[in-house]
Amino acid sequence: MAATESRRLEKVFLEVEKAVVGKRRVVEKLLVALLSGGHVLIEDYPGLAKTLLASTFSKVLDLEFRRIQFTPDLLPADITGSYIYDLHSSTFRFRRGPIFTNILLADEINRAPPKTQSALLEAMQERQVTVDGVTFPLEPPFMVIATLNPIEYEGTYPLPEAQLDRFLLKLRMGYPSYDEELLILKRRVERKKDQPDIVKVLSKSELLELARKVEDVYVDESIFSYIVDICRATRELREVEVGVSPRGTECLLKASRALAFIKGRDYVLPDDVKEVAVSVLAHRLVMKSESLVRGVTPEILVERVLQRVEVPRDFSGKGARSPGALRGEGYG
Repeated sequence: MAATESRRLEKVFLEVEKAVVGKRRVVEKLLVALLSGGHVLIEDYPGLAKTLLASTFSKVLDLEFRRIQFTPDLLPADITGSYIYDLHSSTFRFRRGPIFTNILLADEINRAPPKTQSALLEAMQERQVTVDGVTFPLEPPFMVIATLNPIEYEGTYPLPEAQLDRFLLKLRMGYPSYDEELLILKRRVERKKDQPDIVKVLSKSELLELARKVEDVYVDESIFSYIVDICRATRELREVEVGVSPRGTECLLKASRALAFIKGRDYVLPDDVKEVAVSVLAHRLVMKSESLVRGVTPEILVERVLQRVEVPRDFSGKGARSPGALRGEGYG
């Protein structure tokens, strides 16, 4: 069952790694977000293959991919589309914007003003776009991969907390190791061109079927309690103004189920929760200014919470089944 699907997903990882070397964990979490119906925010330095990763990921899964370079003069209509006058029919028709795709790369999202950033909110949450009172649904799957440059703040507009909360995961690419960087150079010489040849591994329909199967992953009662305990503990930290919201609690559940499925299981382990917790929760914490001055980061605080919250000891999820497993409704 889930083990069979895990072997199919392994082919996805291997194909993506033809273009993006040494980023298995990042690719795995991108797939977690896609199977969970979530979005991803990647914050890291230029030149670390963020755009290459997004485009390669789309090709391997046979998904339509579009990229928007966010700039200060970008308008909401440049994202959603707008009505234009058709001279032949003497009527207005809707011209769809780049948001009508499967995977949208919002490059340097914080360079656009808040009004333009907010054009993404309805699409990310409701999977639809409303223009002049008319609603247009977005075809599934739909995922936004947004990027941030952590070293350039001049002329940028920080993302509001409400928008940050819409991202299921926040990731960092990180620099490759010495051996990985060496392999990047050798592969470039061997293929004699910049872009590697990428083949499709899964079709769109197969991907949607896998996403439906994630909803059958069993969650033990002790795992429910463990997730709630972790999220509630973030609200009691003296270093934060605001802890994780109920939406964040449910996002942690969704990501844990998807990760369990990718690893070939039809049940969630505590280790699944711990593996995705920092990526799901850290960007949802609103820090006190004095904590930031002391160098305390949200990631450090989530790690502390994971160390403090007791891991379920009576867990016995292997092979378990329950019709009462959460189906992802509510705050997600």
